[in-house]
Amino acid sequence: MGGTDTAGIPALELPDPGDEPPGPQRFPRLRRWLPTIRVVASVAMLAFLIHEVHLGSVFDHSDDATPWWLIGGLTFTALGIVLSAVRWQRVLVAMDQPVRLGPLVKTALAGQFVSNFLPSTIGGDALRITRLSSDTRERTTAPAAFASVVLDRMSGWLILPLLCLCGLLINRSLLSLGKASEAAIILSFVTLAALGVVVTAAAHPRLGGRLATQSNWLRFMGAVHLGLDRIRRRPGAVAQVVGASVIYQLAIVAAGILAARALRIDIGPTAMLAFIPAVAIVQVVPITIGGLGLREGAFALFLHPLGVPLHQAVALGLVMYAMHLLTSLLGAPSFALGNHPRSSGPARPVTPAV
Repeated sequence: MGGTDTAGIPALELPDPGDEPPGPQRFPRLRRWLPTIRVVASVAMLAFLIHEVHLGSVFDHSDDATPWWLIGGLTFTALGIVLSAVRWQRVLVAMDQPVRLGPLVKTALAGQFVSNFLPSTIGGDALRITRLSSDTRERTTAPAAFASVVLDRMSGWLILPLLCLCGLLINRSLLSLGKASEAAIILSFVTLAALGVVVTAAAHPRLGGRLATQSNWLRFMGAVHLGLDRIRRRPGAVAQVVGASVIYQLAIVAAGILAARALRIDIGPTAMLAFIPAVAIVQVVPITIGGLGLREGAFALFLHPLGVPLHQAVALGLVMYAMHLLTSLLGAPSFALGNHPRSSGPARPVTPAV
């Protein structure tokens, strides 16, 4: 649950896709020191958690099934990367920019690797945009590529809080956990409200349309406007995006359930359905690297009222992060090879969804 998307909805790392040079940088010193601050914060929070919870005892009661639970969690985490590419493809189809799934899977893998292992300020999302728009076989423009990645991310902002609320409603006992229940509900409604504000502002033709010409961070709103303008007449394709996003997030929840079984954490699937999305929302706050510390602290907040010891809750966050890092290594070959169009002929036509 870290990096680009395998846990849900991390902060966007998007470049300006136009030809204009970026605008003047404000607060240049802060921007220069921000990566160092995040690294220091991550190390400090992680060191505190490891010292306080005695992680050495986490696997003391493991058995022969433990490796298989972990392998299952790794499998679902890797499946999540493929499903994220499927979701991205559905977004492109909804925008009338159909792209084959194979190249998107390779690009998604490369993006995961960049976000987690390379000391880059560009990030995996920028790689996705660059490779998609530069692939001559797909013929996707830079603005369309940019908009597709933005809408792909925003679909997570819709599904995560809804899954959290569904888990709470399915298992009403989760509503009586005090601060844990309150935090999950507040996070869900604040996320949905923020998404509603962004969509409403971006959909406005005067506001969103004008921002589409900006060369600074406001181009984000313009990208949302462009994407919404293209998909609003395709409700069937939008439903496919929502469905793909739900399946992707459920795969991540399944990976979390298997990781919990490996750690001998005995809680029901509805609790994981409610609280893993809430943790994913928390960890996008950009004060640490990969959500380190935030993710583990959030698991402790949500799972401790269910009787999960603090050290096990923290370990669950670390194990899920480790699984994400390991699966991200699958993107190393794709990153190294880059985009190399083949000369064997044009790509197969893709029929847009209706």
